[in-house]
Amino acid sequence: MTMFTLDGQQIFAATGGAAFNPALPAIVLVHGAGMDHSVWSLQSRALAGRGRAVLAVDLPGHGSSGGDALSSVEAIAAWLARFIRTAGLARTAVAGHSMGAVAALALASGHPELVSGLGLVGAAAAVPVHADLIAAAAEDLPAAVAMITAWGFSAAAAIGGNPSPGLWFAGGGKRLLERSRPGVLHTDLAACNAYTDGLAAAARIRCPAVVVAGGADRMTPAATGVALADAIAGARAVVLDGAGHMLMAERPDAVLEALLSL
Repeated sequence: MTMFTLDGQQIFAATGGAAFNPALPAIVLVHGAGMDHSVWSLQSRALAGRGRAVLAVDLPGHGSSGGDALSSVEAIAAWLARFIRTAGLARTAVAGHSMGAVAALALASGHPELVSGLGLVGAAAAVPVHADLIAAAAEDLPAAVAMITAWGFSAAAAIGGNPSPGLWFAGGGKRLLERSRPGVLHTDLAACNAYTDGLAAAARIRCPAVVVAGGADRMTPAATGVALADAIAGARAVVLDGAGHMLMAERPDAVLEALLSL
């Protein structure tokens, strides 16, 4: 782990168990709505073990980072550009999941000089959020968490399927969202719902890119991920049959393989 000071706030990033060395080929990992760096635990350690400088960042207001959650995808992208420079990286691969994916897309579109490769996991050019979920996130966090947990995992993962004894995919996802600070999940979901520039941003991408989609994803269906890859020049789409939205947990090795190509 390492801490940075950005915009007057302490910002946490996990480094995959290795000392952060900006001289190494780097990758910044960006979590989704209401979550934190821990969604990348398996990939961050594997990437660090393969000689990458890893920063799995907690966005402002999330996890161990200070500050308030940012209110738009564009604001997150601009913040990520400042974070990359603060970390001393001239150029880095960036991978994001869900909200983090559209933020990474916006970052690569607006700051191509900073992004050497782009990994978009559980992604789509637009990420509309059902009005009932946005309302629940504002007024009834347990109900919102229940909705996301039900929709976010494949049917197999919802009832078990974790190769690690004693661990439960859906239960872990539920606990992670329950730890979010008051108002953060609502802010994140509203930011996702308001983002409309995905296809235009995709057309501006010129770095190597891979889009990883879950064949059983009910939040960002695989067809929307493939369409996003088609909108990015030279991008590759990887569809993982039977996987839900939380791909880093459900299919950790396949997600890692995709990120290693960046």
